[in-house]
Amino acid sequence: MLGWAVTFLVIALIAALFGFGGIASASAGIAQIIFFVFIVLFVIAMIMRAVRGRPPV
Repeated sequence: MLGWAVTFLVIALIAALFGFGGIASASAGIAQIIFFVFIVLFVIAMIMRAVRGRPPV
């Protein structure tokens, strides 16, 4: 999921470099949404791991 966020960020940067503002804005927005979903899922996974009592890797 983090890979998708980075991919959309790179697409946004390339589109902005070539002057495609609409595509750059949309790609940056998608990257931001995917990144925040990744963070939320990561935090939930860490909390579940702590609740189950498994030691960190």
